Amino acid sequence: MRVALTFDAEHPDRPGSVATVQDELLVALSDLGVRASFFVQGRWAQAYPQTALRIVRDGHAIGNHSHYHVRMPLLSESGLRADVAEAERAILDAVGVAPRPWFRCPFGDGWDDATVLRVLRELGYLHVGWDVLADDWVPGLAPEALSDAVVASVLSRNGETVVLLHTWPEQTLLALPAIVGRLTAEGATFVGVDELEHVPSRIEL
Repeated sequence: MRVALTFDAEHPDRPGSVATVQDELLVALSDLGVRASFFVQGRWAQAYPQTALRIVRDGHAIGNHSHYHVRMPLLSESGLRADVAEAERAILDAVGVAPRPWFRCPFGDGWDDATVLRVLRELGYLHVGWDVLADDWVPGLAPEALSDAVVASVLSRNGETVVLLHTWPEQTLLALPAIVGRLTAEGATFVGVDELEHVPSRIEL
């Protein structure tokens, strides 16, 4: 059982955001010995360049999460190209490596849009979806409920599983040790998306 914990690093727009969570999350992953994957919004990388750089220095996989975090199908083709390219430049400036080939559409919107996927391919990207949607952004969600949901969803599957989490909810940070500990006890190993045999392009709601 191989599990890819993926974190969307973006400016939060919901209650429950704590400014220090994103840095504490990297510390927790290091302490747990877990390699993860981060999909970084370009504007977020500009706002938090040291945190973005630590993602790479800690050995995590990094991907592009757009620049303005808009729904990709709403953009014209030229706007889509500009947004993806601007995010790539911002991430490259912050961390020194390009996020290609990994891309995740904000909200997952565009994963099945032919134009979005064609443009991403032409820009050298592959959309990365997920198998488990953790709903970690829900205000007031208890860490125990979050860890229970993630563990149950992963254990209900066979083989490789991609889990979607975020860098800003406090409950994500608090639930992480239980998620890792319980899945490790069940025989899971944690990998980056670049280590998967099959990277899902779809999203599970």
